[in-house]
Amino acid sequence: QVQLVESGGGLVQAGGSLRLSCAASGRTFSRYGMGWIRQAPGKEREFVAAITWNGGNTVYADSVKGRCTISRDNAKNTMYLQMDSLKPEDTAVYYCAASPVNYGLESIRVYNYWGQGTQVTVSA
Repeated sequence: QVQLVESGGGLVQAGGSLRLSCAASGRTFSRYGMGWIRQAPGKEREFVAAITWNGGNTVYADSVKGRCTISRDNAKNTMYLQMDSLKPEDTAVYYCAASPVNYGLESIRVYNYWGQGTQVTVSA
């Protein structure tokens, strides 16, 4: 089992940047595929980005491709999401999630463990 805690959210102007972090507990972090999923008010949860266990493969939603970079440091049990050129439509609660598999990470159904989320608000 793994427990996840997000940090790094906040209020930023359009065009700005934020770096989200996801700290994981447990010694098996390196075995999990990891992802970032967001939920805007009144909308369903939406996949943002994912990374395989060793960081060898990443995948992004079209809406953030070219503006976001996902990475992980298995030695620190931490995953990151660098977000640049933020837009008001990026406003959402951002969740990190862990999957016991390292494929199909674009589907939020593969994630078994979720953090509590961190709020990102982008003002126009």
